[in-house]
Amino acid sequence: MPADTDTAPAALVVPARRTASPWVLMYHSVAEFTDPAEDPYGITVTPRALEAQLVWLRSRGLRGVSVGELLRARAAGGGAGLVGLTFDDGYTDFLTHALPLLRRHDCTATLFVLPGRLGVDNVWDPLGPRKSLLTAEGIREVASAGQEIGSHGLLHQDLRVVADDVLQQELRGSRDLLRELTGALPEGFCYPYGHLDARVVEATRAAGYGYACAIDPGGLTGPHALPRTHVSQADRGLRLRAKHLRHHVRELRRAVPR
Repeated sequence: MPADTDTAPAALVVPARRTASPWVLMYHSVAEFTDPAEDPYGITVTPRALEAQLVWLRSRGLRGVSVGELLRARAAGGGAGLVGLTFDDGYTDFLTHALPLLRRHDCTATLFVLPGRLGVDNVWDPLGPRKSLLTAEGIREVASAGQEIGSHGLLHQDLRVVADDVLQQELRGSRDLLRELTGALPEGFCYPYGHLDARVVEATRAAGYGYACAIDPGGLTGPHALPRTHVSQADRGLRLRAKHLRHHVRELRRAVPR
C-alpha cells in the first residue's frame, strides 16, 4: 500500500466484533517525584516503579509491545504472551527515562503525541505539574528507536464536544502532521481524556486509523474502542495481578451478547 494513502495497513483492519480485547496498559509520564501532591492527576510513575512493573510482566512470561505489534500478532493467530504498552501525551521524559528501560527489558511501546503542541507543556492539566512535551526532533528520535508513534489529536481536546470541522482537523490534521514528521502515517489514535462516543469512533475509523485507544469505552467495542488499564506509581505485583484479572473478567462480560 502506498505510504501516502489515508487508510491503515490491512493487518490492522479487523472487524468490530465482540471478542475479548487485549490487555493494554496506560502510562503517561516517567519521572522522579517524592510527594503525591506533586502528581495531582496520578499520571507519573518513577523510573524505579516502571522497571519493577516491566520485571513483573517478564517474570510472568509476558512482554510489553506497541499496540500495533500486538494487534498484528493477534490477527495472525498469536500474541498470547504480549501486553500493549502505551504512553499518552508525548512527554520529553519518555526519551530520558522510559525508553532506556524499555530497551533493557526488550519491550516496545506506543507513544501517543500531540503534533499541535510540539515542545510546549501540558497546559490542559491546570493543577500541574508542568511537564515538557517532545519537539519534532524528539518524536523522530522515538520513532527511530523502534517505538510506535500514534496520534493523540492536535491540542488535547474532548472530541465529543467539538464541531465536525474541528473533529476532522484533530483526527486527519494530526495524522497528516505526523506523516510529515516521521515519514509514515500513524496507525493508532488515542482519545484525549479517554472520552469517546459513537460519532467520534466512526470519525476516527473514517479518518483511516487502524485502531484507537480509550480507557473504559462503555458499550462501544471493536478496534477503535480499545479499553486500557491505568498503571500508577502504587502498582506492584498484587495490584498488577488484580488489574490483570479485572481486565479478563470485564472482557468476558463484554463478550456476552446482551
